This record gives sequence, C-alpha cells and structure tokens, in this order.
Amino acid sequence: MNYVNLDRTDAYGKLKEEYSSGKERLSLPDLLSAERIRSCSIAAGGGLTYNYAAKEVNEKVLQLLSDLAAETECIEKYRALAGGERMNTGEDRRVLHHLTRGELAGSVTEKGRDLGAFYREQQKRIADFSRRLRAGEITGSTGKSFSTVVQIGIGGSDLGPRALYLALKNWCRTELTSPRLEARFISNVDPDDAEEVLSSLDFERTLFILVSKSGTTQETLTNRALVAGMMRSAGIPGLDPERHFVAVTSETSPLASAPGFLNSFFIDDYIGGRYSSTSAVGGVVLSLAFGPEIFERLLAGAHQADKAAMEGDVRRNAALMDALIGMWERNICGYPVSAILPYSQGLHRFPAHLQQLDMESNGKQVNREGSAVAYSTGPVIFGEPGTNGQHSFYQLLHQGTDIVPLQFIGFVKSQTGYDTEYENSTSQQKLKANLTAQIVAFAAGKKNSNLNKNFPGGRPSSLIYGEQLNPEALGALLAHFENKVMFQGFIWNINSFDQEGVQLGKILTSQVLGAAEKRGDLLDTYARLLKL
Repeated sequence: MNYVNLDRTDAYGKLKEEYSSGKERLSLPDLLSAERIRSCSIAAGGGLTYNYAAKEVNEKVLQLLSDLAAETECIEKYRALAGGERMNTGEDRRVLHHLTRGELAGSVTEKGRDLGAFYREQQKRIADFSRRLRAGEITGSTGKSFSTVVQIGIGGSDLGPRALYLALKNWCRTELTSPRLEARFISNVDPDDAEEVLSSLDFERTLFILVSKSGTTQETLTNRALVAGMMRSAGIPGLDPERHFVAVTSETSPLASAPGFLNSFFIDDYIGGRYSSTSAVGGVVLSLAFGPEIFERLLAGAHQADKAAMEGDVRRNAALMDALIGMWERNICGYPVSAILPYSQGLHRFPAHLQQLDMESNGKQVNREGSAVAYSTGPVIFGEPGTNGQHSFYQLLHQGTDIVPLQFIGFVKSQTGYDTEYENSTSQQKLKANLTAQIVAFAAGKKNSNLNKNFPGGRPSSLIYGEQLNPEALGALLAHFENKVMFQGFIWNINSFDQEGVQLGKILTSQVLGAAEKRGDLLDTYARLLKL
C-alpha cells in the first residue's frame, strides 16, 4: 500500500491550486437548492442517512476528493486494518474494534488464536452473566439483588459507554418490558465526583464495574480504593466489597488474576480505549443495564455502518464522504474547528465522546513514520444538543468572524413518544422545525442593511438523520464517526490509534506526587501553590 503525506498527492495539489485560501470561495447560498437536498444523501447503516447538501462542495470538488480517496487508498487500508494488519505503527499493534461487532475481511488470528472468536466468547460470557444477575440469581454479599451498576473508568472507559447508556436510557424505559438497572459513572479522580455518586447509592444493591485495560490506571485504581473504603465504613453487617466488583481488563493485567472480583471480562491491546465501546468496556454496563439483547442490537447497527464504509464509490460511502469533506474544510478552506449538534436529548454526552475520539486520534503533528507534517490535521471538536445551543454559542456560529463547519444529528420521532401540543405544533415538531431552520439559516443567511442584523450565511453543515434513536441507529452513529476519523487518518497519513500526547502529563504527575526534592523548580513551585 502507498503511504504518502497529503501534500504529496496529486489530487490535493489540484485542490490547493484551484480553491486554496485567498482564492474565490464557492458560494454555498448559490449551491444549495431543493434538488441538491434531495440528491445529496447516502445511506449510513442502522436506518441513518448522511446528507451533505449544505456543504460548500461542487461536482468538481467531489471528483477531486474521490480521486484523493483513491490515491491515498482509503478503502484498501480499511480492508487491511479489518484484516488484522498492524496499522497502529506507534505501538506496533493491530486495530480490531471493528471485529468486536463482526468480521469484515475474514478471520484474524494471533499465534493460532482466533481473535474474533475471543471477542465473541467475551460477549457470550457478558450476556450469560448479565442475564443471571438481572434475574436475581447473582446477588450482593448480603443476599439482595442488584438494582444499580456503577462504571469506574476514565477516558475511553467512561466517555463512550456513558454516552451510549444515556442515549438509550429513555428509549429502553419506554420500549422494554424487562427490568432496567440504573447505571452511574465515576471517572474523575476528583473525590467530589465519586462522593456525589456514592452518596445516593444503596451499597447492598450496587455492582461496581472497574475498567482498566492495563490494570494500572492511577485514577481508576484510586477510585476503586475510595469506593471500597466507603463501603467498609458504611457499617452494614455482612457487606463485602469483593462481592460487589467485576473487572474489565486485559488477560495479562495485574487485575486479571487479582482477588476481590465477582467476575472478570477481557479485552486486549488491539482495542483502543476511545474505540472500545463495542467491546467488554461498553458491553458489560449496557448489558447489565438494559439486557444483552439491546447491546447485540447496537452491535448489529455498528456492523451495518462498518460494512457500508467498505463501499468503494465515495458517493455511496457516508463515512468516507464525511471524512473527505472534513479534510476539504480543514486543509483547503482553513477551518480549524467543527461542531457536533445533536437535536436529540439522548445524545447530550455524545459530543464529549466525539471530542476524545477525534482529537485524541487525529491530534497529531507527525506522520506514520514519525516525520513532521507540513499541513493541518485534526480539528477542535465541541458541541451541545439543540435547542440549548441556539441560546448559547450559535451567536458566534451565525455572525462571528470565524466559520465553523457543523454536523447536525436529528430524528423523525422522539424516543418516548411523550409530547404535547402548544400553539398548533407539538414539542417534537418544534424541535425538528428548529433543526431545519438552522441548517438553512447557516447556509443561506439573510441580508440586512443594518450590519448588526446581517447574517452572512455560507456556514456549511451536514445532517445525519433517521426515524428514531434506537439501538441500531446508535450503533451505526458511533461506527460512522469512528470510520470517519479512521479515513481522515489515512488521508493525513497519520497514526489515529496511539495517544502519546497524554503520556507526558502522567509522567510529570507521578513526579509531583514523589519526593519534593526531585520535582524541579517549575513543578515544585506550582505544586506549592496548591499546597502539595
């Protein structure tokens, strides 16, 4: 395969020559039309559709982007990744999160071990355990059934699973007849985070899920000790913390053989933290909370999106089209920031997950071989659900001096069906009307001689939409963005699967917590400000 920096490709050179900063921009108000809206849609799996009509690209740009995808061999690299090639060059590892939801390019083996079978085995173990626990066959140390699960993890062990749980909570409350377990999350090493969760728990009926692939994550192990200590000090006869913990870790971690766990479920080094929501990292908490059947439906939706991303025709590949347009906006248009705007309250933590997914993956300044790149890579990602954002930062998005590309997400139906009519329209209709209005307002703008009231327009956006936010749609949505980020890494010729940028802070933190005389002047002076 051909690994080449973006600025060494012919297609990128043609894009720069024709459309680079300082040259005449395409006019989004002129591009957007009813026919374009109808024609610029791509099926994304899980009942979702990706629409890019309000992006400032024309047919010439799209052809050059298609040429770029072919030149950088995006689909070939995806097939190689799915087939088990060691695409994580920084850590010399395979990248197999796709395999947790189904094979795409045949089986993947390691020293005679079928890794897909290993992931399926763990999912079966999780399903069996969750069914028994939800049925009351597995109880806490005082004999009471569990009603609450608390995930203790940080980064990818928290953000993705938390976002998915919150996204399905209302749907499951409405659709399921089987009992649901409440899920809570502790991530921050700040003791106030843990205390807020723990203060409202019935320890006798709470199961804690400790998630750390390495088994050495400082924040997570500290929170485990905090929880166990609080349980012991609760003064409840017969309460044994060891009967209230399960672990999600690797088979080689210190936690794998450590005492003090009711059960352990395993992942491996080929599942990166921010890509781990469809592994045991997300599977345990979601299967316990909603039942394993719901998690299996989420996996099915993700697998649909993964298969759709294998399509070689860019105009029929939603994730690849999204990635290419994102590169166009970042490297040709010069837009350094992108906003994720879900018009569905269930997705209110989804932008936080996408911040880590995108910025930890593609926030790189060197290529796969470790040489500096001479072009911009991953954008800054932020977002909030509509319509709250409209009364917050949309002012800057509409009339600020910077153009921020937007990614809207919306659904035809609400999750619960609960609604009310006011002034001739329901709440859900108002939500969808706001979403519709914002897309057109950002793209077309509105001229006014009073410049304070002038809306310049030309603010590009895409729309991902479906019938309802259900497990299949959520799985596909998750996989769409994972695949978008992956494709952009291929286009930029960077390694999207390691995260060296988080390591220095960890090293210096250990130094601060060590002997004061070994801190150095800068660390010691700041530490003393905080009375360390």
